[in-house]
Amino acid sequence: MARIGILVEKTYEDLELQYPRLRLKEAGHEVHVIGPRAGETFVGKHGYPQRSEYAATAVRADDYNLIVIPGGSSPDHMRRDGGMVKLVRDAAAKKIPMAAICHGPWMLCSTDVLKGRRCTSFMSIVHDVVNAGGKWVDEECVVDGPIITSRCPDDLPAFTRAILQLVSEGRAEGTKGKPIAPAWVIETIPAGARG
Repeated sequence: MARIGILVEKTYEDLELQYPRLRLKEAGHEVHVIGPRAGETFVGKHGYPQRSEYAATAVRADDYNLIVIPGGSSPDHMRRDGGMVKLVRDAAAKKIPMAAICHGPWMLCSTDVLKGRRCTSFMSIVHDVVNAGGKWVDEECVVDGPIITSRCPDDLPAFTRAILQLVSEGRAEGTKGKPIAPAWVIETIPAGARG
């Protein structure tokens, strides 16, 4: 079975952390919740508490087969912590698979892992993703090499299915799903930055 790290910080999107965490545990994988500090309880946007088991500075990227980055406002807080950023940058450098949903790709923007890759995110960070070199698309779940991205909680079944495929079979497939971004968002993305 695989060892998965799930990142946590305050105001995480509750479902985007808990749904993959529980599905991965249910499938028999070892799941570690990693925060800026070990043993701290972080409260999600909807009030669900999640205690971190490990500090980002106490683990190494290559301890994990995959790292999950949930959204909500937590990636904004994660990016303020050097240990959290270093963990994600090290995972990118070592080509360790990462799965980021909603605002989670903000953490990927702190690396070069999006450069030239098809990816998606919540619509409000489209330009951050594009400026980091991503080829943004409005799809439910995008898989490009070791990177899995999705847009919002409604995409969780496809997102988690791709994660489970990747850790179990060594490969995963994305899902187009229904476009949800307003037309004006698509119009503001330069043609060369569309996936």
